[in-house]
Amino acid sequence: MTSAAEQRAPAGDPAAGSGQPSATNGARRAVPPVPAVWPGTPTPLGARFRVGPDGVAGTNFALWAAGAEAVRVSLFDEQGRETRVPLTELTHEIWHGFVPGVMPGQRYGYRVEGRWDPWTGARWNPAKLLLDPYARAVDGEFGLPPEVYGHVRDWPDQSVADTVRDERDSAPYVPKGVVVHDDDDWSDDRRPKTPWADSVIYELHVRGFTRLHPGIPEELRGTYAGLAHPAAIEHLVKLGVTAVELLPVHQFAHEDHLLRRGLKNYWGYNSIGYFAPHAAYAASGTTGQQVGEFKRMVRALHAAGIEVILDVVYNHTAEAGELGPTLSLKGIDNRGYYRLQDDARRYADYTGCGNTLHVVRPQVLRLITDSLRYWVTEMGVDGFRFDLAAALARSMHDVDMLSPFLAVIAQDPVLRRVKLIAEPWDIGSGGYQVGAFPPLWTEWNDRYRNAVRDFWRHALPDVREMGYRLSGSSDLYAWGGRRPYASVNFVTAHDGFTLRDLVSYGTKHNEANGENNRDGTDDNRSWNCGTEGETGDERVRALRRRQLRNLLTTLLLSTGVPMLVAGDELGRTQRGNNNAYCQDNEISWLDWSLLEEPGWRALFDLTSRLIALRHRHPVLRRRAFFSGRAQTADGLRDLAWFTPRGAEMTEGDWYAPAATLGMYLSGRDIPGRDERGAPVVDDSFLAVLHAGDRPAPFVLPGPPWAERYEVVVDSSAEDQERAPGTVHRAGAEITVPARAVLLLRVA
Repeated sequence: MTSAAEQRAPAGDPAAGSGQPSATNGARRAVPPVPAVWPGTPTPLGARFRVGPDGVAGTNFALWAAGAEAVRVSLFDEQGRETRVPLTELTHEIWHGFVPGVMPGQRYGYRVEGRWDPWTGARWNPAKLLLDPYARAVDGEFGLPPEVYGHVRDWPDQSVADTVRDERDSAPYVPKGVVVHDDDDWSDDRRPKTPWADSVIYELHVRGFTRLHPGIPEELRGTYAGLAHPAAIEHLVKLGVTAVELLPVHQFAHEDHLLRRGLKNYWGYNSIGYFAPHAAYAASGTTGQQVGEFKRMVRALHAAGIEVILDVVYNHTAEAGELGPTLSLKGIDNRGYYRLQDDARRYADYTGCGNTLHVVRPQVLRLITDSLRYWVTEMGVDGFRFDLAAALARSMHDVDMLSPFLAVIAQDPVLRRVKLIAEPWDIGSGGYQVGAFPPLWTEWNDRYRNAVRDFWRHALPDVREMGYRLSGSSDLYAWGGRRPYASVNFVTAHDGFTLRDLVSYGTKHNEANGENNRDGTDDNRSWNCGTEGETGDERVRALRRRQLRNLLTTLLLSTGVPMLVAGDELGRTQRGNNNAYCQDNEISWLDWSLLEEPGWRALFDLTSRLIALRHRHPVLRRRAFFSGRAQTADGLRDLAWFTPRGAEMTEGDWYAPAATLGMYLSGRDIPGRDERGAPVVDDSFLAVLHAGDRPAPFVLPGPPWAERYEVVVDSSAEDQERAPGTVHRAGAEITVPARAVLLLRVA
């Protein structure tokens, strides 16, 4: 009787391309001759086309695989026939060789030999074709049939299935890397280089943003070329955003549990190729054309003054845990790339996705930083938002703000000059790190999100939290030289309710995901305005639109960097789905017809007007925290807080239940100077936020704060064109409408 480790699945075609008979039909397959292999060089890693010795063109292949016993690069012709070329040179744990005649467009993969000993973390299996971690383009899409698993996926005893090696050839079932020739120097590109304090970020999905846009040719919808189309860029310019933050565009794969239900990973947080633009978003082709298409998209956005920030997933890969597929790193050097538990069969999982990259190891750190530099220097992007960044900041176990990853970023001459945004948490112990990342980094501020949501559903016990969030979250970021723009303020993100759903649903409705509504958070801090879901009741609909105006106005008047989610300015709905990661359909795509409805068009107009107001007034884009202290003899301060009585708030007022808050921003006391060294001076403003369900009196502060006030924004009004212009004298008692924001300019 054999042990589980000695058992093997029936061989499919492990010898394809080797000149041996196929185990499936016994027939000998015609195989092209194996080309000569020259030594080549161990750097750079990946497949790099170049001119070699004696002027001979070819491709240098280099792969880090420290524990491997042999490495072969598999070359595939147009008919899918495979030629295996051994890489016999080994330098500093890198297998390398130069193959003459291999030109751009060549499809390839690796087969790596070594021990099969899952108990020690060794999972080499040469029957599995592996994607080059440095592949710059990927041709094909990942499915997950049994053949792509290094172990026997369907072994009867699942408790030991991961220890039984599968001998079937995976090459027919997996995408291939593509050799790409990079010769673009970006000399004609002009990066916007928008200062952090002036930035307004717009989170969007390349496919979902353009899939239904009527002004984009149908063949370009859902692609990089579609996002580069003038019709798409026109919307961004009219809105006034300064940067798009693209949901993951690294090559990604779909999870097995989704494919079994006929769904796909739509968001893309399941990366497998850190150098390759996701091929499914290309209109021009997938044998290298996607690289040029992505670059043209970046150039078009830059020409419009819009930066490109990538949402990147370096914390885990699509290979999941011990029962996951073998697609790339797991088969190259499992122990070298992933964090393993003391029981090395098992993976340390700080991400909830089955595995965690071992960023402490030099080769993994090199993979990540090489990828980041590539996207900046050769693909033209302007920054990154790091998914579950706390997982990257872990040393051996704990989150460490002196970790190798953060240290390398801080000193890198390329990366330290681009925008760096942390999602400052993971799911591991001690993983919540909001406010803890070092200078150079900004952070998604979920405490801002929670406070603003709770204020407008009238669920805050007092206004202390709201005061901090409106004024830049100094309690979180006023240390170590950090600035107010360290806080990326958001009310919604891709993960969770859309803004419209936030005011339309009290609970999640994720039935379409096929997980019995168990997925997605239950902590939505939403309020449905009295009716669950869509309704024909115009009073409820009007209240919801007002709440949307309140939320957007609050976001765009707050100190820090605002982030909008694509479609929130149009009233986009996901029908109550707060976890639409697998909904590649109308649930997730932007419905551009909403712009034809007067109510939603008015919401877009208000949003663009608020962004324009923010751009015009530096007092709304402060580069330093407020002091709250009087700067001159008249007692005027850069920031002051007022009760509805028109009196400055006392310590007791901060702790008392309240639905109304007045915030005074002085344009006379803005720290810093302009580019010519002159003081920065602006208008002063009073913002009054009232979350109560009835109108409330508010006394406008008198001198020295102001003599008169002019209404600039009144969120209670559907038609903002008629809202501004009313002038009130200082000291007057005005009536603030129920659930409304008033922004008044000091006259």
